[in-house]
Amino acid sequence: MKRYTSSLPLHPYILLFIAILSVSVSSIMIKSSDTPTAVAGMYRLYLSAIIMLPFVPWKTLRSSKLDSKDWRNVILAGLLLGLYFLFWMESLVYTSVASSMVILALQPVFVMIGSYYMFRERASMLTVLCLVAALFGSIIIAWGDIGVSREALIGDGLSLIGTILVSAYMLVGQKVSQKINANLYSVVVFFIGGSVLLVYSLLNNFSLTNYNASDWTYFLLLAIIPTIFGQYVFNLLLKSIGATTVSVGIIGEPVLAIMLAYLFLGETISAFQFVGGLITLLGMLIYFWLQTLKYSAAQYTSHGSVQ
Repeated sequence: MKRYTSSLPLHPYILLFIAILSVSVSSIMIKSSDTPTAVAGMYRLYLSAIIMLPFVPWKTLRSSKLDSKDWRNVILAGLLLGLYFLFWMESLVYTSVASSMVILALQPVFVMIGSYYMFRERASMLTVLCLVAALFGSIIIAWGDIGVSREALIGDGLSLIGTILVSAYMLVGQKVSQKINANLYSVVVFFIGGSVLLVYSLLNNFSLTNYNASDWTYFLLLAIIPTIFGQYVFNLLLKSIGATTVSVGIIGEPVLAIMLAYLFLGETISAFQFVGGLITLLGMLIYFWLQTLKYSAAQYTSHGSVQ
């Protein structure tokens, strides 16, 4: 699959860092609120879709090469996103930010396997070693949370299911990213994902309107920061750097989330988390250094061919 061809406002890895920092805030915000997670996720996605509507180039629909199979993939992506939010946000009710986020760091493993079977993408041995190092750091971070309680195990299980779902979401998104505008794709999948959470909320008789001003502010901030500046940017990057690289970047989310949890929730940082965080960041830095070299080479080749 040809990449590095889309025009982006900033270098893709700068955008990826912004997105990772943005989604890292979500776990802190969710932990700080008592509203049902499904309702928060529903408004998070619906409000994001509404905010982005004016920026959708609807005229591109006429010239798009999407067939019925592609539209089924877009709908599937929306369903996967909604289910991911449902399981992952609910996991934070039962387990710590650190434990849930570290399990989410397994995402690149699932995406790398899926990319091999779906797109025949092969990773070099050095790339795999960088990924293993980053994951090893994540395991060290989570070590203190292993087997803490039955509730923590339930939360970890929900987080694992969410990780599998978001990995599938990334792969499906990459599959259609070459054929659909990222703004249009995001609005559609956000709306479908929000509808999944709406159905779940109605089935569980959650109130949809009985919330105070601070809760509505919370819903709006969830839409703007971790969804538009996070999930939307991930969708934007699928076309240029692919699902595997995006998901590797997400390994850094636990490190940032732990730091934010320390600053805003008073959660302590253990020696395991500190050492594991350093190892994770080192593995990621080497991985992205290698990917930057590939990106620069691809850009040079592209410019050379134009000349």
